[in-house]
Amino acid sequence: MEENRTEASAASKPARARNRRGEGGRLREDIIAAAVELLDEAGDERAITLRSVARRVGIAAPSIYPHFPDQPAIMLAVVRREFAELERGLRSAVEGAGGDPRRRLFAICEAYLEFAQTHPERYRAMFGGLWMPTLGDSSLTEADLSALGAETLHVLVDALGACVAAGQAASTDPFADAVALWLGLHGLAHQRAVTRAFPWPEDIADRVITALAHLKDA
Repeated sequence: MEENRTEASAASKPARARNRRGEGGRLREDIIAAAVELLDEAGDERAITLRSVARRVGIAAPSIYPHFPDQPAIMLAVVRREFAELERGLRSAVEGAGGDPRRRLFAICEAYLEFAQTHPERYRAMFGGLWMPTLGDSSLTEADLSALGAETLHVLVDALGACVAAGQAASTDPFADAVALWLGLHGLAHQRAVTRAFPWPEDIADRVITALAHLKDA
């Protein structure tokens, strides 16, 4: 009953024109984009079903099967897409921050927090707050799950390593400290989302970054 109400509320599009030969990839991307729209609107992965996605794209539900065998496979594609988008944002922040390693690290962290604030539903899905993947799902493997977010973490590891090489950070294990820094950023992003009335110090992000990255005085 709940699923029917959710699906009924999803806006549908007119029937989609049939793809020309070789355009199956475009339909796959349309399916993922429709799932992201539904997630943004409902804030709940339960709004993403084969029927609701098909209705949003303007196709029959069976047309999804050549691209995705089930709903978990669609969610995995959504999460992968958003991690790729996050990675692009972090790398763009690096490019725009100039040559100073410390400035680049702060730019990455600020871009991460901005992504979490701008796309809260997607962010929660990426980190299991909405979508809880399990290896029991037919389309998921251990390699699928362990790879999620790996490239975004590498951006942070590389940035912290550059700070160490420049003598700006005292970390003796950039990978472990980058993981700790990510956990700090993730915790701050989560608490900002769920504890809106808390009197956050204006420099709380700077404090988290400086402490967990073991940055030296500028």
